[in-house]
Amino acid sequence: MAKSPLFGRRIHISGSVVNDLTIAPTNDVEDARTLVGCLVKELVKRGANFVIPVDAEPLRKVDELPVCFDWLVWKAVRDNLAFRPPNAPGPLAVAVQHHKTEEQIPEAFVDMWDELRTTQLVKIESAAQWNMNSKRMEVQARYGDILITLGGDEGVLYLANLYHDAGKHIVPLNLPLCSESKGSRRLYNFGLASSQTRRMFQIADDGDAHDWINRISFPKRQSIIDRVSALVELLEALERPKAFAVRLLNPDHDDYDDVQNFFDVVAKPVLEDEFGYRLIVIDGRQTYEHARIDQEIFAKLHRSSMVLADITGARPNCFLELGYALGRGLPTMVTARDGADLPFDITTFAGHHWKIDGSADDRRRAFREHWYAIRNRPTIVPTEPLIL
Repeated sequence: MAKSPLFGRRIHISGSVVNDLTIAPTNDVEDARTLVGCLVKELVKRGANFVIPVDAEPLRKVDELPVCFDWLVWKAVRDNLAFRPPNAPGPLAVAVQHHKTEEQIPEAFVDMWDELRTTQLVKIESAAQWNMNSKRMEVQARYGDILITLGGDEGVLYLANLYHDAGKHIVPLNLPLCSESKGSRRLYNFGLASSQTRRMFQIADDGDAHDWINRISFPKRQSIIDRVSALVELLEALERPKAFAVRLLNPDHDDYDDVQNFFDVVAKPVLEDEFGYRLIVIDGRQTYEHARIDQEIFAKLHRSSMVLADITGARPNCFLELGYALGRGLPTMVTARDGADLPFDITTFAGHHWKIDGSADDRRRAFREHWYAIRNRPTIVPTEPLIL
């Protein structure tokens, strides 16, 4: 199998089932659970990673089926590890927990959790002492690349807003697990308006998102295998996560040729071909979504997954954009040509001084190693709650 566009991307499957047989019949809930299990298997095969909460598993009173899908996802991930490509980047799963997690894990899954949590496959993130769903969702959304929703209520809508604000994809499923005015079904109906679909997800190469929202309507006659196939096709067609480039763009500047060479030979090949990002440069030659170029720049910057800020040439606009990225808390890599005249020492930001000599492989290796070293560093000013 050729390398999938989902290779290394973090998928977050979220939702719940209403405790009402007239809205969510048992057969439909069982079909939804089968779909999720099959989908996870296909994603594991393609080298995808996951964001999965670790929490209790409440059951529906009407049929004793689980209300949520989290432990189903964990089990499907564990059961299909043999299908994972050996070179898939880790961690396989980011586990989001809280201070009461251990006492709430269902007994049936304790051994599986103990098996997974001690391996390099799982990265555990804690929402500190917060036992609030909103705080845990903020952590989940920070790590996820793509949100898939089914059923649910206000929590699904809150998660969708978090993902949207971060410029990440939201794929809502129209399964009969909640009322049409709630959760994922409300999101799906919202996305049926062609003017809104692209706000939920974007297709690579300017593909038509609205065509895809109709392909995942999933009438009852459609088999689960065909549903999973359509979902995987959509997920693989999505635009890649965006890496925003802050850089010198004036071709008359003395440093321009060196900066352009750095992006052509080092930054773009590593970010796009290896890490799976789409490198975004706003230089006036793109199709604009906003009326002004400064609005276009900051809108794209605001909703990028990471920022590469090269300050060679010491341009004021670069410092402005760098400050915005740091203030927003985006993963930001600060770079400059070795020996460049700069107004401050970028090593205070753990910056990367790139060289203009040496082989392309050596230069890319240095760039890659620096990104791995700083990609998970905390924000400059951490969020500190007033009271716990």
